[in-house]
Amino acid sequence: MQTLREAIEKAREKGVALGHFNVSDSNQFNAIIAAAVAANMPVVVGASEGERKFFGVRALAAVVASARASGVQVYLNADHTYSVELVKEAIDAGFDSVIFDGSHLPLEENIAQTREAVAYARGCGREVLVEGEIGRIGTSSKLLDKAPDDIDKELTSPDEAARFVRESGVDLLAPAVGTMHGRLKSGEMPRIDTKRIEEIREAAGVPLVLHGGSGSSDEDFVAAVRAGIALVHINTDIRVAYRKGIEAGLAKDADEITPYRFLAPGVEGVRQVTEQYIRLFARS
Repeated sequence: MQTLREAIEKAREKGVALGHFNVSDSNQFNAIIAAAVAANMPVVVGASEGERKFFGVRALAAVVASARASGVQVYLNADHTYSVELVKEAIDAGFDSVIFDGSHLPLEENIAQTREAVAYARGCGREVLVEGEIGRIGTSSKLLDKAPDDIDKELTSPDEAARFVRESGVDLLAPAVGTMHGRLKSGEMPRIDTKRIEEIREAAGVPLVLHGGSGSSDEDFVAAVRAGIALVHINTDIRVAYRKGIEAGLAKDADEITPYRFLAPGVEGVRQVTEQYIRLFARS
């Protein structure tokens, strides 16, 4: 199977992007794998610190290895990791990529800690991609009443991106380009700054990752990919689909206690949402 770096490079050559979808349990994982197989596309499965703690770091690595053994082109990413210690834990467990998120730190400290994560990845004996993040995207994959007040005030500049990549050595960069983690209850989401994406891509020289995508329009997603986004993260929409499906399953029969019966609609909801996004990101 090709490496994650090769999969991303191949996608960029075609002018498309890969989808990255977060999981908290095996039901969501199975739904995402089913969607990737149906769409015949590689997929990245991600887990934040909280999701990894719930699922189990090595347990998640094991289910990914099992899916690969059956022929699925799936990669595993340690999403938003705020300490180098937990970056190392994910690398040691067999993850294909890790995100050290130091976006809340002063730039110099973000660079220094990200560089430490990169050094550990380079010395682990296999290829592990390291992603860094700069700018303000937010921190929570939840339904929100309003956007954070400063979400549009700390966007990433091309010069800042170039410096960060040059001094940290990251393989991937998540810049702030107008999106936000979570989704507004109103349904209205910030527009993606595709011009900024183009400028950052030229300045940074590494593949760019779009975080906080849930709720953005199809048109914005397609434009962002064409502007230079190589990987798109989706989490909130996965969580919403899972919960709504489970609620529907329970509402259908209030006395049902068989888990696979009331969980099944949630799994199907995740599968449908994931497949729609995978096919959207693969538009050339």
